[in-house]
Amino acid sequence: MSTKSATVHARMTPDLKQEAEGILKQLGLTATDAVSLLYKQIIWSRGLPFDVKIPNQETLEAIESVKKKQDITSVNNLDELRKNLLD
Repeated sequence: MSTKSATVHARMTPDLKQEAEGILKQLGLTATDAVSLLYKQIIWSRGLPFDVKIPNQETLEAIESVKKKQDITSVNNLDELRKNLLD
C-alpha cells in the first residue's frame, strides 16, 4: 500500500468549509477522507459521481419561489399530502 504523500489545495469560503466539515464530522469523516472518497468515485465512475447540469427556466423559477417561501403548501400528515396531490 502506498503512503499518503500527495497534497490537494482548494480555496473556498470559510462558511462553506465550516458547514461541510460539520456534516463530515457527524459522519465520522475528515475533509481528507471526503476528498479521497470523491476521487475514488471519480475513478470508478470515469467522471463526476453525480449529474452536473444547468437547470432549465422552470427549475430556476421553482428554486427562487422556494427561497422566497412563495407557493408553498404545508401538510400535517400523509392523508393531507395525498389529498393535495390528487386534487
